[in-house]
Amino acid sequence: MSRSRKADRESPACYALVHAGLESVAADEITRDLGGEVKKAEKGVVVFRVPEVGPELLRLRTIEDVFLMGWGTDSLTYRAEDLKSMRHWTAKDADWKHLLSLHHAIRPKPKAKPSYRLVTQMGGSHAYRRVDASKSLSQGLAGVFPDSWKPGEENATVEIWLTIRGRQAVCGLRLSDKTMRHRPYKVEHLPASLRPTMAAAMVRLAGAAPGDILLDPMCGAGTILAEQIELSKTRKAGRVETWGGDREMSMLRAANSNLHRVGPAMLCHWDARRLPLARESVDRIVCNPPFGKQLASPEEIGPLYRAALKECHRVLRMGGRAVFLVSEPDVLREAIKPLHWKATREMEVEVLGQPAMIGVWQKPE
Repeated sequence: MSRSRKADRESPACYALVHAGLESVAADEITRDLGGEVKKAEKGVVVFRVPEVGPELLRLRTIEDVFLMGWGTDSLTYRAEDLKSMRHWTAKDADWKHLLSLHHAIRPKPKAKPSYRLVTQMGGSHAYRRVDASKSLSQGLAGVFPDSWKPGEENATVEIWLTIRGRQAVCGLRLSDKTMRHRPYKVEHLPASLRPTMAAAMVRLAGAAPGDILLDPMCGAGTILAEQIELSKTRKAGRVETWGGDREMSMLRAANSNLHRVGPAMLCHWDARRLPLARESVDRIVCNPPFGKQLASPEEIGPLYRAALKECHRVLRMGGRAVFLVSEPDVLREAIKPLHWKATREMEVEVLGQPAMIGVWQKPE
């Protein structure tokens, strides 16, 4: 089986678990923002190296979790012999002592008695069960943790994960915690609220520059606006002005509460089909409009998209860019067709278990 070898002690390989479909965006963030070198980007996983393993890894925003790699393979056989291989790689190929020292430098050990947690994720049809893979992981880790360390569940001192997806498996030491995917600012949650990592990918695709105005005409809980504000903070090159609105007051209250913890944004009560904004007044539009299942009737989605897109066209500046996340891409394309916007990128993703698409369009000059 081909697999990654043990990393050198100066800079071990890392990997990120990402939302399926966002691998290329996450790879771009790792490369541009951390100066990392991406080794592989496959469904749900990005393997990379950075010049130095440090706290900046925890500030990545388009990924769900980040790990120090123990071992990885893309050649599982699907047969029971994989269990023996995984046990061997865990015991012999991973330098857990070195990885634990790096982990402790970034996430200091708590004063309480240390604990560890083993997590096994598995997808695909294999001749063994997840519990069997978990047992192999546990056996391979025999002697790694001192006897004084106890098994734990939530909030364990360290976590070692084994993730199996078809022929691919990665095993490593988790550096992140739940705050990487569940942002601390998001205290108000609404049904079908956008995942922060997805919103972060959308604002990166929008590419707003300092001094630009970014609009989310159906802002919901304000996640897209919050991620744009946080991205501006990271780049320190100048603020992007953020505008948002919604027709539901409950949404605006949630957005106001969440954005209060992040930074300034203009919020208004409006209908996205009749925006109280001047013609060609915004540079970027980033939006997650309602999916058909979220409306009283799926038949409403076409008229909503056509009316909202007409307004977006009116307020978007010439050459401006728009990014939408939708579950009905054909309906969106039909609504955009009369506007003569140019499609520059389309990415298939999953939202709440159903297929969706992130599309990027540019208004002609």
